Amino acid sequence: MSVFEGKNKDVSSEESVRVDNVKVDKLELGKNFDFSKEIAELEQSSQQFKHERTFFQKMKACEFELHFENKMHMVRLLGGFAAFAGVLSGVDQSIISGAMIGMKEHLHTNDNQVSLISSLMPLGAMTGSLMMTPLNEWWGRKKALLISCVWYTVGAIMCALAHNYKVMYAGRFLLGIGVGIEGGCVGVYIAESVPANVRGNLVSLYQFSIALGEVMGYAIAAIFFEVKGGWRYMLGSSLVFSSILFAGLFFLPESPRWLAHKNRIGESFLVWKRLRDISDPDAQLEFIEMRQSAYEESERRKRESRLQAWSDLFTIPRNRRALVYASIMVSLGQLTGVNAVMYYMSTLMGQIGFNEKKSVFMSLVGGGSLLIGTIPAILWMDRFGRRTWGMNIVGFFIGLALVGGGYKIDIKANLAAAEGVYLTGIILYMGFFGAYACLTWVCPSESFSLQTRTMGMSICSFLLYLWAFTVTYNFTRMKNAFTYTGLTLGFYGGIAFIGFIYQLLFMPETKDKTLEEIDDLFSMPSAELVKTNIRNMKRYWGKK
Repeated sequence: MSVFEGKNKDVSSEESVRVDNVKVDKLELGKNFDFSKEIAELEQSSQQFKHERTFFQKMKACEFELHFENKMHMVRLLGGFAAFAGVLSGVDQSIISGAMIGMKEHLHTNDNQVSLISSLMPLGAMTGSLMMTPLNEWWGRKKALLISCVWYTVGAIMCALAHNYKVMYAGRFLLGIGVGIEGGCVGVYIAESVPANVRGNLVSLYQFSIALGEVMGYAIAAIFFEVKGGWRYMLGSSLVFSSILFAGLFFLPESPRWLAHKNRIGESFLVWKRLRDISDPDAQLEFIEMRQSAYEESERRKRESRLQAWSDLFTIPRNRRALVYASIMVSLGQLTGVNAVMYYMSTLMGQIGFNEKKSVFMSLVGGGSLLIGTIPAILWMDRFGRRTWGMNIVGFFIGLALVGGGYKIDIKANLAAAEGVYLTGIILYMGFFGAYACLTWVCPSESFSLQTRTMGMSICSFLLYLWAFTVTYNFTRMKNAFTYTGLTLGFYGGIAFIGFIYQLLFMPETKDKTLEEIDDLFSMPSAELVKTNIRNMKRYWGKK
């Protein structure tokens, strides 16, 4: 019996051949390659680097080395602390909602200034997303995260101490730069450092951390609501989280793949030994393949123009389809108003009839719904497929319809009904969005080809913050023009409904597909993809 018989029957024959060839290549490599000699040379190189490293180089590395006998402890520590960066982003998105109530009185801001204060964070994040690529390339993944902490901390201090709206503007913008840098670094840092069998779970922790941060932000706002000048404590509390992340990063290593990419092989191998059991042949082979891949990538970049990948992203149909799909995927989540709802939740609840104190406390309901909604998608993303979670956008429409309907109920005649309908809508909307938000990180990373993935992710990140800025900055104006019901049900709900139709027809299913199979999927003309989706839907409902 062949060693390759008895494979999963659901795997395509083309994929079976590819997997078999990879295994054969590795078996042949094992026969013709002297692992012990190669590892001994790498060990010698790493020890030489360790002994020759100067004090300045140690300080420049920004690291206090931790070593665990069980390497998975280091892997989990790295994944957990890196994903903790999401808490910073989540806290900021929600805490401004409670701080806005006291801030208006002390800073004497009008509606336009309030809108700008809320929206300057995503505007700064747009700038940070543009800074992310050069920082990642020149300074490394971990140092880019450290730099993001500095931006975030300076911005948080300025917000907490602001004596007028101009200082608040500057603080929110600087804080946003930190969030923008962080958003593009975390996934890359974790994915390049941890083993494949835990990579998906640890990367998904970032979205969970964002949702957790949003709940914590609402809780902090509730704690300090009745404290004199409490809005300053609310905004200043961000320093606690940025300080924890900043301190924790000093105990984590740099990405071993980035070090190999920079031809710092000895240092890369030292890090690898902290993250892998180097006596395991698979870990040895993975490092050797990683080193070879980094060398080949370096040689390829020497031959090609730096603009070639950008050109390929727009001129090759397969890449262009992926860019359009990923961009719409990210945009739909933002244009249905989630950031406006998060930033102005206390204000919105005040309009429906809650008093100021109750508005701040009840904001926890929305944040908690988002957190709970995130958990199933993280656990079962691969079990149910991308299209299943993408269809959650219809839940946005239902939730927004209830929110809009709540504003139409006469609060003087039936306050309890108005509050109940509104809260039910918020719970549904935020819960369904929690699951959909995971796709914001998963789908773009799967869609782009290897050569265009960095550029594609940069564009998606930029668009995410661009729409977040647009929605939050124009919220007050749109609310005055549309009314609360017209904005939530008509505009945001309308986009959610259109998005549902788009996802139904144009969203490909990438579940259980290799990157090569996804290449084939996006090489398919859009009309053919629509026909395939319709056939699959007919087949599914025919079984019902």
